[in-house]
Amino acid sequence: MDETHGTFPDEPGLPGMPAAASAPAATPYRVLARKYRPQTFDDLIGQGAMVRTLANAFSANRIPQAWMLTGVRGVGKTTTARILARGLNYLRTAGSDSGPTVSMPELGVHCQAIMESRHMDVLEMDAASHTGIDDVRGIIDGIRYAPVSARYKVYIVDEVHMLSEKAFNAFLKTLEEPPPHAKFVFATTEIRKVPVTILSRCQRFDLRRVEADVLSAHLKKICAAEGVEAEDEALAAVTRAAEGSVRDALSLLDQAIAHGAGAVTAAGVRDMLGLADRSRIVDLFEAAMRGDVPAAFAEIRAQYDAGADPAVVLSDLAGFTHLVTRLKLVPGAEADPTLSEAERVRGAQFAGRLPVRALSRAWQILLKALPEVQAAPRPLAAAEMAIVRLAYAADLPTPDEALRQLRADVAASDGGAPRPSLGRDGGGTASHGSAALQMMQPAPQPSPRPALAAVPVTSAATEAAPRPAPAAPAGPRLGRFEDVVAQAEAARDIALKVALERDVHLVRFEEGRIEFRLAPGGRQSLPTDLARALDAWTGRRWLVALSKEEGAPTLAENSRAAEQTRHQNAAAHPLVREVLSRFPGAQIVDVRDKAPEGDAAEAAADGGGPAVPPPEEADEDDDA
Repeated sequence: MDETHGTFPDEPGLPGMPAAASAPAATPYRVLARKYRPQTFDDLIGQGAMVRTLANAFSANRIPQAWMLTGVRGVGKTTTARILARGLNYLRTAGSDSGPTVSMPELGVHCQAIMESRHMDVLEMDAASHTGIDDVRGIIDGIRYAPVSARYKVYIVDEVHMLSEKAFNAFLKTLEEPPPHAKFVFATTEIRKVPVTILSRCQRFDLRRVEADVLSAHLKKICAAEGVEAEDEALAAVTRAAEGSVRDALSLLDQAIAHGAGAVTAAGVRDMLGLADRSRIVDLFEAAMRGDVPAAFAEIRAQYDAGADPAVVLSDLAGFTHLVTRLKLVPGAEADPTLSEAERVRGAQFAGRLPVRALSRAWQILLKALPEVQAAPRPLAAAEMAIVRLAYAADLPTPDEALRQLRADVAASDGGAPRPSLGRDGGGTASHGSAALQMMQPAPQPSPRPALAAVPVTSAATEAAPRPAPAAPAGPRLGRFEDVVAQAEAARDIALKVALERDVHLVRFEEGRIEFRLAPGGRQSLPTDLARALDAWTGRRWLVALSKEEGAPTLAENSRAAEQTRHQNAAAHPLVREVLSRFPGAQIVDVRDKAPEGDAAEAAADGGGPAVPPPEEADEDDDA
């Protein structure tokens, strides 16, 4: 018989033999997400705005009757609710009652019971399993009684969006006018499913996703506390996979520690998550953007053989495309701690070479290919076909490039030169020199011509020899301010075009010099931007200066005045006046000029059909 518990030991006792020593009770293992759950507001990471608001409310004694905590999974909604309940009922073991506070340097009288969810005045209810009105009626019946030992009775309702409509309606009156000793804390991941009548009675806090650098530092601190060696690249992969959720990050870290037998490595995390090597994703991106389909096929097949999921490979490829776009457009984007060295260095190189239109086109192709790969019976084949589309799209000209090429073809045909092909399948030589590829590969050097023997030139040969084409001008000739605006539109600088039309009161214009008065509200950098654009367009230096003179009306004002005049002239026409009088409420929407008869005849001769003669005006006798 065990003297301590009054029970028989597991091992039988033999006469004359010492009793078997009882084995020490093994401490049950607690997962990292529970072991390192925050206990105070200081332990919460990534929620500084909410903590600051609560601290100010507690210090000013402006404590509402209810809070609504919303956010994605694993950002600390239930934990924050318990910390709130602890702060509302915080009372030191020795010392005077200082009231609700967010500063809890030590465990108070009620703290341990609240954090372990066993305090009789802090009631937690899972709305996912207690959805009916009877469950809410139990809360309403018990709320009128004062707390037993704590300062407030705190009701924590998790996943509150799961309550039924009747349960929500039963909550309304009590939630609006609860007893002074009752507080409510609601938590939900689906804030749009909560009725507005409930939200209007609560103070809402949107818990943010934890930023990558903060979450990575938190994981590193936990690894140090656990005595686990972890590579920075491995922690970065875990952080990316967690997508801002602390609980997901700790669960993945727990799994990675078990997978690596106490060591967290980048290769182990990739194997565990079925990810591809980030450097190999960069290699695949480079092969696809260069149009090298065999190399891209070999790379994606190698990653598949290594255990990578084709859908995950395409997702990582789309992620790297987005990364290159950010590195190109966002200053300081390379400082992201979750980036590997290959992504940071080679991504910056691609950002300097690839145009935004090629990156945008690659993103659209990959984004549409992802659901196809996920639903395909053969994911690898679907992923390879997506790579084919990406490689061939990288070798296609954009619409503006095709238009410029077409114009060049027309000019070349007028001069007798052969037309180059626009694409691979256009009948000419396969050109691995698209908009993307030309940015990534150096232009091939022309091979030296072999020496030719002297051939006597006859008169016929002289006549057949093509004349040399005249040298192209250095840039467009801009003789009027309207030409400058048209050139901005041709260069697709829409922001500059709009500013020139709307904010410029022209004072003086001559080739190489522009003076204007800036309209109120116009951007101050317009003279500098215009001078820089003119230098690039014309290849010569332009002087752009601001003037205090009144200047001419802006082009937008002239356009509006002309349009108003056209409407007035149209409204004064006898036929239009007759129509407006016979149809009350009719308005003149647009006034368009009629095409000249010569242009209509030319259009008909070009294939637009026979020219239709204008209807003859009827005589007054016919009208009668």
